[in-house]
Amino acid sequence: MKISRLFKLAAAALLLAGCGESVSRDHPSRILFVGDSMLASHRMSDRAVADAVEQTLREPVVDRSVIGARFFYPLPISGSAGLNITKQYVPGKWDWIVVNGGGNDLWLGCGCVVCDGKLNRLISKDGRKGRIPGFLSELRQSGAQVVYVGYMRSPGRGSLIEHCRDEGAELERRVEKLAALDSGVHFLSLSDLVPEGDASYHALDMIHPSIKGSNAIGQMVANIIEGP
Repeated sequence: MKISRLFKLAAAALLLAGCGESVSRDHPSRILFVGDSMLASHRMSDRAVADAVEQTLREPVVDRSVIGARFFYPLPISGSAGLNITKQYVPGKWDWIVVNGGGNDLWLGCGCVVCDGKLNRLISKDGRKGRIPGFLSELRQSGAQVVYVGYMRSPGRGSLIEHCRDEGAELERRVEKLAALDSGVHFLSLSDLVPEGDASYHALDMIHPSIKGSNAIGQMVANIIEGP
């Protein structure tokens, strides 16, 4: 009984450690981040993508992204704690909302093997239907502009998700079609960020961004927010 209780406490502590920032009523930020570990990596050392945006724009950013988050996450408690990307969103006076996600739905949800059904549930081929268009529509109705960030490509150095390349590219093609339908949705492709054979933009697992990668992505996001 004691072991079970300790296990539950440890699991809860781990979950809370991965949670994004809370949002108070008087928070001055106009920029919100929601998504998975591509955004959440290095937050504990203040070197995540959102931190790079803060430093570049010299204004506060709220980062609610969570490691392991998905668009389809059925468990209510951990889902509400942020493992469901749509639950990370908190209504507020946001001018910009930066979003990423879908990778864990394909990798962990269908193994990047038989994923047609999962892809269609995330976003239809024409970009008009699915969980992602529905979520972005909700964000746009709040008056905010949305930046949807794609994923870095593998440098060809032995990534565990190398077999997900085709599914990930198709997901992003569909998101790009969605962005073309609404001038307030900006799709940021990272497909050309990583030179072939250059592992410096990735962490040791060759999946998540390194500090260099997070900083580069943050600079690109900040450029969109700053505008021409």
